[in-house]
Amino acid sequence: MTTSTAPVDVVLPCLDEAAALPGVLAALPAGYRAIVVDNGSTDGSPDVATAHGATVVHEPRKGYGAAVHTGLTHASAGIVCFLDADGSLDPAELVPLVAAVEAGAHLAVGRRVPVSRGVWPWHARAGNRVLATILRRRGLPVSDIAPARAVRRTDLLALGVRDRAFGYPLELLVRAADAGWTVVEHDVAYRPRAVGTRSKVSGSVRGTARAVRDMAAVLR
Repeated sequence: MTTSTAPVDVVLPCLDEAAALPGVLAALPAGYRAIVVDNGSTDGSPDVATAHGATVVHEPRKGYGAAVHTGLTHASAGIVCFLDADGSLDPAELVPLVAAVEAGAHLAVGRRVPVSRGVWPWHARAGNRVLATILRRRGLPVSDIAPARAVRRTDLLALGVRDRAFGYPLELLVRAADAGWTVVEHDVAYRPRAVGTRSKVSGSVRGTARAVRDMAAVLR
């Protein structure tokens, strides 16, 4: 599949991902511009990102949603993608997501397919499954609260997602369902994170519980 002919901005929320960033940034398709949003790294991630050609912005407020929203406000491309910066997802897999948006979808999201056992811990899969079931009951045919997505910048800004913590991805999908958006899923390979990185969410039961707590608050 060919890449988009128009520039695409890729927002990469970042907290101590210096080990993963070189590989992630090098794998971006042609025309995909990296916006690394540093969320308080202490391992030199901003310098690494700059050295590898990314635009770096800083978000002092802790939280996934805060980093994502800041990246969105700094983007200028018509279509913006979002991707974890830990090396678990291949940036090339953003291409079919962008193509789906160009073809008329409001939002395209990645459905993670683990490449091996242990990549996606049981507690993270269980929490994801519960939340995806709730979304399907609301009429949104998704099976993953995915960290990879593509959307038109103006559409997402107009959607008005307000959560600035781990509830952001779920609120986005809830609001998309309520707005009658066309949302499509594409399989994306879910790989081990780069050596030296650890998931802030699925890397521990505590992290997963915190994320599910933030997400559940969106549904109240």
